[in-house]
This record gives sequence, structure tokens and C-alpha cells, in this order.
Amino acid sequence: MDITLAMNIPRDSSTLPLVRHLAKYSLGEIGVSRQCIGDVEVALTEACANVVEHTTAEDEYSVAIEITDHTCEIRVIDTGHGFDFETIGRNDADSGAEGGRGIQLMRALVDRIKFTSEPESGTIVHLVKELEFDRAKPFVKRPET
Repeated sequence: MDITLAMNIPRDSSTLPLVRHLAKYSLGEIGVSRQCIGDVEVALTEACANVVEHTTAEDEYSVAIEITDHTCEIRVIDTGHGFDFETIGRNDADSGAEGGRGIQLMRALVDRIKFTSEPESGTIVHLVKELEFDRAKPFVKRPET
């Protein structure tokens, strides 16, 4: 199985549910477990929300989701100003803080995470989640027509 979903999205918070639902329903249709889908949904939403919050209206933004037999790989790409991913999100956010937990959440929910950030060129957030399938609803490959 090899499914690729790619989209260019307006940098607007109203598009976050669209991205989240596309991932959720795609994974659900192939029988991925609810827990695994939930992890992907939250990590993807956090990555996209960071773009919406920390880039400017002129910055471009895209999401690519690749689903194989074993993994879901997500790339959230923006053309913003970049950031220092080595220091941000490594330490626990203050318990009273309103924000600052997004990168920590992503690190906790996916199996691998990589940030590629170039000053004034943008950032790629690469998330990889090993898929777990619901035994009650296994994915059945349909014959090609």
C-alpha cells in the first residue's frame, strides 16, 4: 500500500480541521487503530498550528502525508523565517504556560521527528508514526479493476 496526500493550504487556523480530518479518515479507512489515529491527529495539528501561529500571512504552507503498510510520514513545510529547533521544545514548558507544549507533544506522540530549518528559508517538520492496526477492522486489499 502506498497512499500520498499532498496539499497547499492557506495559512489560516480554519484549515486545521481539514488537514486533521483528511489524515484521520484516510487512516481509519485502512483500519489503523483509534489510538494511533489520535496520536497522528494531535501531532499533525500541532505542527500545522505552529506554522499558522509563527509565520506571516505571506508565507506559503504545505502538508504531505505518505501512508505505507507500516508507517505514516508527514511533512509540514513552510517558507517562513525558520527557528532554532535544537533549543525549542527540549525542556518542559512551565506548568502555568498557555503555550509552548506543541513540540513536546509531537515528540511524545510520534516515533520519529526531524526538523530542518534554514533562516529566512523556512522549516520542514518531518513526523513518522509506526502504524498499529485494529484487529477487528483489518485493511483488505481490493483487486484492481
